Amino acid sequence: MAGIDENIVREYFEANGFLVCQANKYQVQSRKKRADENIDFFVENPTPAEGEPAFLMTPAELKKCRRAIVAVKAWHTANFTENMITASKGGIFDFVQRSAIKKAEDFFGDKDGIMKIVAVADLPKSRAEKQKSIAAMRSRGIDGAVTFPQMLRWLIDSVEPNTNYVKSDLMQMLRILKNYGLLRGAQMSLFEK
Repeated sequence: MAGIDENIVREYFEANGFLVCQANKYQVQSRKKRADENIDFFVENPTPAEGEPAFLMTPAELKKCRRAIVAVKAWHTANFTENMITASKGGIFDFVQRSAIKKAEDFFGDKDGIMKIVAVADLPKSRAEKQKSIAAMRSRGIDGAVTFPQMLRWLIDSVEPNTNYVKSDLMQMLRILKNYGLLRGAQMSLFEK
């Protein structure tokens, strides 16, 4: 069974119209993962919008993505900073290695338009630091990123308190919390820190 982090990412892509296939249904524990085992999801948008998506994949930008491989890096206690990215000696971005890309090409049946997206806890708040993180990810071969705060905000805003989500434990939990007033939409921020 997938962990909650993978469930959030799956729900986000599915709610935005993507077909989602989990790459591996097992956890590698007794050995180092192969590069292709670092792909968490293959995602495909049957009706992509025109245009080139921006690096930060909001729902509007996600609609421009045709197909992608997604790796979930959900370290919820730290932002995905430039230092963290450049200091990593491997593992974090193994899903963009040639063997992993070959697996994606075999899965999708062709080489065209396969994006490499990473789901991360969050990026730095400062604009300059965020841009450095994005540049570091791009230099490692990443085409886009989704963040957990953004995904969760969007899922919370899109869940309807009067709709029963029997096939999704995550959406059902969000619905119940929202129904009892324990979750509210994003508050308008008047003053940036």
